[in-house]
Amino acid sequence: MQIYLDSCATSAPRPEIINLVGETLTKNWGNPSSLHHWGERATFILEKARYQVASLINAPDAESIIFTSGGTEANNLAIFGVANSYDTPQHIIISSVEHSAVSVPCAMLEKKGWQITRLSVDSHGIINADDVKKALQPNTVLVSIIYGQSEIGTIQPVPELVQIVKNNSSSLFHTDAVQGAGRITLDVESLGVDLLSLSAHKIYGMQGGGALYIRQGVSITPLNGGGGQEKAIRSGTQALPAIASFGLAAELAQQELPLEHIRLQKLRDYFFELLAPCDWLSITGHPFQRLPHHASFLINHPNPELTARKMVRELNFAGIAISAGSACHSGNSVPSPILLALGYNAIEATKGIRFSFSRDTTPEDLAWTAMVVRQVGLIYNLSSR
Repeated sequence: MQIYLDSCATSAPRPEIINLVGETLTKNWGNPSSLHHWGERATFILEKARYQVASLINAPDAESIIFTSGGTEANNLAIFGVANSYDTPQHIIISSVEHSAVSVPCAMLEKKGWQITRLSVDSHGIINADDVKKALQPNTVLVSIIYGQSEIGTIQPVPELVQIVKNNSSSLFHTDAVQGAGRITLDVESLGVDLLSLSAHKIYGMQGGGALYIRQGVSITPLNGGGGQEKAIRSGTQALPAIASFGLAAELAQQELPLEHIRLQKLRDYFFELLAPCDWLSITGHPFQRLPHHASFLINHPNPELTARKMVRELNFAGIAISAGSACHSGNSVPSPILLALGYNAIEATKGIRFSFSRDTTPEDLAWTAMVVRQVGLIYNLSSR
C-alpha cells in the first residue's frame, strides 16, 4: 500500500493537468511575445490562466496577477520589490513563523541596514494583533504575515491584522498564501491585502509555476531586467506549460473548494482522534484554527532513539510519505525555527512531524497510517493509553 501524506510539500498533478501540459508542449509551445499565429495561441493560454488564477482569489483585475516560477519567487518579488523602491533602508514587520522564502530575504535586507521586526507568537503560533499595532513605525513600508503556516498549520487572523495596519499606517501588507489557496477561501477584496503569493504545485498543478497578486495602484520594483514580460515586473519568457497548469488547477480548485474544504477538515479531525491515544504525540499549532488538510505533532517522549527523521523513515518503509517539519528543512537535524518560536526547546524542536492530505486521501488511508504510527510507538517502547 502506498499512501502519500505530504501534500504541503507538493501535490500530485491531476490527470487533467497532465493532459493539458502535454497538449501545451506539443501543440501550443509558442512564445506569447511573438506576433504570429503560434504566439497568439500561446498568449490566449497565458491570459486565460491569468484570469483563472485571479478568479481563485477574487482579484477584480486579472492584470494584477504576475506569474513567477513558484511561491518562493513570488515572496522574494514582494519583499525585494518593495524594498528596492527605497533609496535608504526602512522598516519591515514579519512574524517569527514565516516561511524561509520570507524570513531569509528579510535577513538579507537586515544585513544591508534594514530594520526587521519579527513578531512573537503564542504557543499555538498565533500573532497578537496588539503587537502588530505596537510594532508599526513611521518608516514601516511593509508588513508580511503568512496566512497558513506550512509546518504547524496555524492560520493567522490576517483580515484583522490588515485592518490594524491600514488604520494606523501607510504600509503595504503582503501575505504568503501558498498553503491556503485551494483549501480555504481567499478573497483579496475582503482581505484588503496589497500583495499575495501563490504556487501551482500545492493545488495539483505543475511545479515551476507561481504568482504574485499586486493590488491595483501598488508599485514594486522589478528584480530583473529583460524583455518586459509580465508588465515589466518579471521579465523573461513565461513558462507556458506550468502557467497553463496553474490556471486549470486554480479553476478546478475554485469549483471544488466548498465541499473539499469540509471533506479535508473532517479528515484532519478524524486523524487527530485516531492518534489521541498516543500520549507520546502532542499536536503542534492551533487545534482548529488551522489549515483543513494539515495535521502536525511533536514526538514528546524522552526516548532519544525515535526522532522525527526516524519516524519519517519508519513510515516510508511502510509505504507512507510524511515529513519532518517543513519539507524545505526535513533533511536537516537542526531545530525548527518555527517550533522554537512556539516556545519548544532545541531538542523538542527537532521532533516535529507533519501529515498533509490531498484530494486522494481517504479515511481508510488515515486509519492505516494511524495504526502504523501506533506500531512504531510500540517498537520504540513508547507508552500509549
